[in-house]
Amino acid sequence: MDSCSAHRGHASWLNQIEIYFSMVLRKVLTPNDFQSLNELEQRLLAFQRRYQETASPSQWTFTRKDLAVLLAKIENKRFAPAA
Repeated sequence: MDSCSAHRGHASWLNQIEIYFSMVLRKVLTPNDFQSLNELEQRLLAFQRRYQETASPSQWTFTRKDLAVLLAKIENKRFAPAA
């Protein structure tokens, strides 16, 4: 069993998997009106083929500097005297 302790980062790989399976649930498995397991399999495989053809990496624009600025603002508001 994988305890996830050996994985680097902030579990962002897990977030991506959660996003993918959320899409599968919404776009493939709902409504649950399959006549057979074969029909379910075909719908899942069709979704996967289309996803692989159209998916592209995200281009993140939020930098470490942006994060530092945001955290500083939060910290300043936290300790600012009440008006």
